[in-house]
Formats: sequence, C-alpha cells, structure tokens
Amino acid sequence: MRASRLLTILMTLQSRDLVSAAELARDCQVSVRSIYRDIDSLSALGIPVYSEQGVNGGYRLLEGYRTQLNGFSKQEIETLFMLGLSGPMQELGLAPAMSEARLKLLAAIPVSLRTHAERFQSSFLLDTPGWFTEKETVGDLPQLFNAIWQKNQIKFDYQSWRGSSQRVVNPLGMVLKAGTWYLVAQSQMQVKTYRVARIQDLSILNHSFESPVPFDLSAYWQQSTRQMETELYPYTAEIKLTAIGLKMLHSLSPPYVRQHTQITHTDNTGWTSVTLPSGKTEQAVVEMLRFGPEVQVVRPEALRQAMKDVIEEMGRYYGESRTE
Repeated sequence: MRASRLLTILMTLQSRDLVSAAELARDCQVSVRSIYRDIDSLSALGIPVYSEQGVNGGYRLLEGYRTQLNGFSKQEIETLFMLGLSGPMQELGLAPAMSEARLKLLAAIPVSLRTHAERFQSSFLLDTPGWFTEKETVGDLPQLFNAIWQKNQIKFDYQSWRGSSQRVVNPLGMVLKAGTWYLVAQSQMQVKTYRVARIQDLSILNHSFESPVPFDLSAYWQQSTRQMETELYPYTAEIKLTAIGLKMLHSLSPPYVRQHTQITHTDNTGWTSVTLPSGKTEQAVVEMLRFGPEVQVVRPEALRQAMKDVIEEMGRYYGESRTE
C-alpha cells in the first residue's frame, strides 16, 4: 500500500543521512519514478525533505526533524517487543537498558496499542537451554559485547580438547545457538568460532581493528553450520527398517538426519529401504543399535560388517551369561 510505503520512506530518511532514489526504490520494491512521486507527496504533507543533486546526491530530511512513533501496526510492535526477550539481554548486561527502551517505546506508541503491546510482552518467554542440560557459565559476555561494539582486540586463554592456548583476536560478533553462546572472531586473517564458556582470563586490548570487508555474520554462521553438519555426517548409509523401525526413525534421529532421509523402496516382506546421512563407523554403529532388530544395514560394507560383528559379540556375551 502507498501509505505504508510513504511511512517506510520517511523512517528510512530519519535513520540515514542521505538516501538515493535508486536505494529507496530497491528497498520499497517499486520504480524510481514511483519514488519521485512519493517524495513529492511527503513534501506536500509538510515533511521537510529536500534533494541534493550530483552523482552522490539523494534525499535527506531537515536536520533535527523527527516524527512521532504513531505509524506502527500491531504486528510491528509485537516484533519490536520480541527483540528484547529477557534471557539473552540479561546475559549481555543489557537488561536495564532494555527495560528503559520498553518504557520509552510504550510511551511513544499510540494509547490504543499500549494494552496490546503489554499483553504481548507478558505472553512470551525465551528459555534457550535444551531440556536436561546445564546452563553454561558465561561471565565474560558483557565484556565481549563491548569489545565487539568498540572494535577492540581481545586476548584470552581458550580451553579446547587439545588443551589451553592463548589467543589474540578481532571479535566480529556473537551467536546464541540452543542456549550456547559462540564468539565469531578473526584470527591471523581467518574467521573462526569460539565457544564462550571455554574462554578464560579475557582482557580487552587498546588496539582497534577494522572488520573484514565484506563480512556478513548471518551468512558466515549458516555456512559454518553446514560445514559442521557435513563433517559430522560425511557418508550416506542405506538401511532397511521394519514398520516399527520406520516410526522409531523419526523419534531417534537428530533433525539433520531426518531432514536428509529418503525412503527408496518397500518390499513385500514389510521392510522399507532408506538412505540417510551417516557418521563414522563407530558413531553410526551406536546409532543403528538403538533400533534393535528393527534395522538391517545394507551399505556401506564397513558399517554392515561392524554391525554384524557387534551383534555376534553381544550374542556370545548374553549366551555365556545365561550358562553361568
């Protein structure tokens, strides 16, 4: 709708110093000619918008001009309040600022929407850790947040499975994944991921840095996640499952395996052939044993033979146990 587009243009001009017609057209998904007409409409409404000519020109608002926050829809207000869910903000040391921001937002929006916003705020709670898992201690989050924001290098001792080592890195961002915080940082021209709970003796250095250009935290994290999934499940296995096993597959398999599982054939005996991602042989044997007699491994041969050996060994063990 044009009214919504006019509001979008106004808010964009308020949040940025100078915006070209081409940029506005791209953001609003309309033609540049439509933007010209919209700018004329804003001027006719008394909005102090003016243009600057030239290659680097565009539109800007009169310095100091601000509009009231009275153009929000219910859905937009809901989205803003969801951004400030208390758990992560508390860990980052931003809980007081978040509370103040909520109060100011409530005061700024129309009275007719305040009750709706307050009800929405009290209806949702973010509890990030998984079931039956301990919450990690991450006392350095506020310092990390400030270092990222101020673009200061940091130094810390990192406890990995290889042992402890000292790192000096450029912090680029943080990610909260299933209740676990991760630091994304540049180390010796490479972007790496560090588990915040393993960071000790953190200190912020007086050396500033420039972020690599371009760097997209979201794109990096998605690519890193895909790489980790590929490393955990580097192979494809073919198995046969009974009807009961097929039902168990959904409950026992992690989301990545369920998403990439394909049913290929069901024979007359009731067994269903399935292909699915598989880890290394030892890991895959443990996963297959959870299905008990409801599964048969077809390939790879190494996994099929390993399953056979384990089952035979278990048979000998239980057979010996019964004779004692």
